[in-house]
Amino acid sequence: MCAHVMVAEDDEKQAELIRRSLLSEGHTATVVHDGGAALEAARERRPDLVVLDLMLPVIDGFGVCRALRRDDDIPVLMLTARSTEEDILLGLELGADDYMTKPYSPRELMARIRTVLRRSGRQTAGQRDDPVVRAAGIAVDPVRHTVMCDGSPVDCTPAEYEILLAMVAEPDRVFSRQQLLHRTRGIDRASTERAVDVHIMNLRKKTEADPRRPVRLLTVFGVGYKLSGDRG
Repeated sequence: MCAHVMVAEDDEKQAELIRRSLLSEGHTATVVHDGGAALEAARERRPDLVVLDLMLPVIDGFGVCRALRRDDDIPVLMLTARSTEEDILLGLELGADDYMTKPYSPRELMARIRTVLRRSGRQTAGQRDDPVVRAAGIAVDPVRHTVMCDGSPVDCTPAEYEILLAMVAEPDRVFSRQQLLHRTRGIDRASTERAVDVHIMNLRKKTEADPRRPVRLLTVFGVGYKLSGDRG
């Protein structure tokens, strides 16, 4: 069962761990770090499940869950360091489908996610079982760890793969160098923001007809980079 999961977690390291675990299971993921962004992303992307931390800035997890339940029936799996019975009961009363207390193992979280998705009967948008993420003529398979561009295979380094997967999963989103650098941590801890520029340059050589005049991997001056193009 392949699904699109939104992760609302203000701890960036924890959010990245969850994102990687989801990708390894063949899911796609959108990551946000505050409650306001969570509600906006839920409206725009219509995820199949929300992994929701309670201690979010702007709007806390209880407020997000309350708003989601008012507008939709998206399954919600709550995460929190607070394990009092009152918090658990309140979360469930607001409509959470499951509740996990920190610390937890990634394997247990993925098992809970599978259970909630199975129980809800949700899969990816369009009810696809295909885990491949596609945009702008690029297809990234997070299960087989392969990349295709216009139907031809592309050899990527591990860091290039992580950057490309992030950008293909969210086309037209502008990523800062720091955000893209964060995707490569654990692969090359010595990387710098300058290294991101080199990775993008190399990816352009592999995916652009003319790397000097890119039409896919675009520079957003003063901000970072984005992948320009439609899904599919």
